Amino acid sequence: MNSAKFKFEKLHIWQDAMELGEVINKLTEDFPKKEMYNLTSQICRAVDSVALNISEGAIIQSKPEFRKFLGYSARSLAEVVTCLHKANYRKYISEDKFEELYNSSFKLMNMLIAFRNKL
Repeated sequence: MNSAKFKFEKLHIWQDAMELGEVINKLTEDFPKKEMYNLTSQICRAVDSVALNISEGAIIQSKPEFRKFLGYSARSLAEVVTCLHKANYRKYISEDKFEELYNSSFKLMNMLIAFRNKL
């Protein structure tokens, strides 16, 4: 991302959160229509919240305030993982896709926590 002007755009956690958000958003296109206002909406809002809180916390915030926003991101990511479990239980996604997204989420969670602890 060569044209990054905002501090948060350079953060790997933000970049990974953005990518995960797009993958999950695309994935939900195949969820049943009955889930549009339930699981589909919930997982999309939660996954978008991960990147949104990183960016909000990075701009004109103190380190304690940024840590707080990173905590919000981690909580949203935990919500994403729970939604992935729901989608897997309901057979909306394959076991392989679940494992892939679960592992991506786990890696991102560890990165979020490590970054937060270094602030």
